[in-house]
Amino acid sequence: MTSSAVDPVELQRSRRRIFLALFAALAVALHTLEFLLPSPVPWFRLGFANILALTALFLYGGRAAWAVNLTRIGVGSLLLGNLFSPGFLLSLGGGVAATALMTGARALFGRLIGPVGVSVLGAAGHAAGQVLVAWLLLVRHDGLWQMFPFFLLFAAGTGVANGIAADLLLELLRGHAAFQGGEDR
Repeated sequence: MTSSAVDPVELQRSRRRIFLALFAALAVALHTLEFLLPSPVPWFRLGFANILALTALFLYGGRAAWAVNLTRIGVGSLLLGNLFSPGFLLSLGGGVAATALMTGARALFGRLIGPVGVSVLGAAGHAAGQVLVAWLLLVRHDGLWQMFPFFLLFAAGTGVANGIAADLLLELLRGHAAFQGGEDR
């Protein structure tokens, strides 16, 4: 009998890939579900999928958050049949702005900013990105910018709620044996 030793570095890499795939799949599912729910304004969503991008950011770093968000937007748009539609462009613009702000804040402030603060910044970035894309491609009217403060207020509320949910999920995951040893980044 030969005994094979498990390489701990390779095990950690495999776990990372598996959990990132799981986070991306869950983000796509939440994105799709949220799209199917009624909304008072076309781009007003609660952003539940961002909980998984935040979790990836705090567990694995900025590249992981980008992977989860870009996968969510691309695969979600394919599933919903709106790839390259105005809805896709709004989602992409908001997602890119949100992820840039979240990863930038995390890189700049490190442990000084938690999931709730990062989430609020991401939600504000998402609102700003969507309004900018809407103004550039869909509605060239100054009234759109007059509505922006209301969008930011809504974003702040959803950002706080999603940040709290991400913080709770991070606490739960860090208690699991697969995440012992702290953050990757």
